[in-house]
Amino acid sequence: MISEMVLVPTDDAMLPGDLVVPTPARAVVLFAHGSGSSRHSPRNRMVAAELRTAGMGTLLMDLLSEREERHDALTGEHRFDIPFLGRRLVAAIDWLNAQPDTRGLPIVVFGASTGAAAALVAAGERPERVLTVVSRGGRPDLADDALDAVRAPVLLIVGGEDREVLRLNEEAARRLNAPHSLHVVPGATHLFEEPGALEDVADAARRWCDERLRAERGSEQGE
Repeated sequence: MISEMVLVPTDDAMLPGDLVVPTPARAVVLFAHGSGSSRHSPRNRMVAAELRTAGMGTLLMDLLSEREERHDALTGEHRFDIPFLGRRLVAAIDWLNAQPDTRGLPIVVFGASTGAAAALVAAGERPERVLTVVSRGGRPDLADDALDAVRAPVLLIVGGEDREVLRLNEEAARRLNAPHSLHVVPGATHLFEEPGALEDVADAARRWCDERLRAERGSEQGE
């Protein structure tokens, strides 16, 4: 297994990330955190650990540089700039596709909160590279017109007690042209802090990714 801290180049910043890739790897999961969070998000790290047990690599990265984070803490300028965050994820997708340990691997983009909107934007920009998008407590509505460009299957995971976000996910699901599924975690609120809730998220994400990988493999064998 390869485990290293990396710097992901974008147009205007070098963003730190933690890359872990088992050998062999079936896919690599790129995590997009929500506003006010970072690559150190304990919830994303718990899900990442579960996905690695299923043979998937993971890249948890910051979407803002330290300078941008300081600026955003004062102004809130970047946290809801979904096109900007989406471009950062596109750069990460391109970087993963150029690295010897991840080149050619299917890419899953896992977005939380506002990161889910950025994940959908990136999937629309790189349809040939993104296998699927998983959203945890996400705001897919913030992707706006970019929803129309998404071709990868989408899993929307929402807490049953996170009622406003659930409504927004249901509305966004109706706009998606791509295959999609809505998984509601009973009794869970926005941060999935209830006993067993985050385990439900991780299990649903793992099963969904397994299904997408099997479908892709079956499609390749049928060609």
